[in-house]
Amino acid sequence: MKSLYSNIIGEGKPFIILHGFLGSGDNWKTLGSEFAEKGYQVHLVDQRNHGRSFHDAAFNYEILSADLKNYCDKYNLSDIVLLGHSMGGKTAMLFATQFPELVSKLLIADISPRFYPIHHDAILDGLSQLDFSSLKSRGEADENLSKYVSDFGTRQFLLKNLYWKEKGLLALRMNLEVLADQVEEVGEPLPISAKFEGDTLFLRGDKSEYISNQDEQIIHAHFPKAKIVTISNAGHWLHAENPEEFYNAVMAFIA
Repeated sequence: MKSLYSNIIGEGKPFIILHGFLGSGDNWKTLGSEFAEKGYQVHLVDQRNHGRSFHDAAFNYEILSADLKNYCDKYNLSDIVLLGHSMGGKTAMLFATQFPELVSKLLIADISPRFYPIHHDAILDGLSQLDFSSLKSRGEADENLSKYVSDFGTRQFLLKNLYWKEKGLLALRMNLEVLADQVEEVGEPLPISAKFEGDTLFLRGDKSEYISNQDEQIIHAHFPKAKIVTISNAGHWLHAENPEEFYNAVMAFIA
């Protein structure tokens, strides 16, 4: 079985971080380094079809959870702190319900166990329209993408996927074809019977609509010990928009 790519920082208790849809472990490098300074071995993992991890036609949460189990087996990891954002949060939820003996603390950033309708259409259309045979710079890519994605911060997040495949030729690290084709998998709910009885923290941005007050019931149905903390002045990318408050909330929970 193919193994996921990761950047491992520090020594100590294992702390795995899973990025969101169209992201990568690199999105968490700054916070990951801060967690490592507190005595954790931080694993910034790229999920399949993202970042530097392998590309594959199969893509759903059962498979993403199995990838993570394979990763833990490879590095002999147990008693882990597991943090997932958005899509990574859904992977982390399922993994914790399937392998509770491996997870000491579960943290979910701005996603609920419920179903979400597809809402990445403009982003995927914009990325699909990038013509790498003619693009010569990140600035040009940003200009083209702005026709589909108006928010500057979102574009900068997406353009972190750009890299020089060879001299003069830009490309995307993600497997855009598969992710666009199977985007409906990202919104799939946690199975009804899935439950994790361990310590769990849900973090939500006060400007985000991903975790509503109505979601608290479904959260506690799957995660009876769950606490829900709201991060101020933050939307869906709460860890990037208010990193200090996010860091403090995480440390208060896992310490």
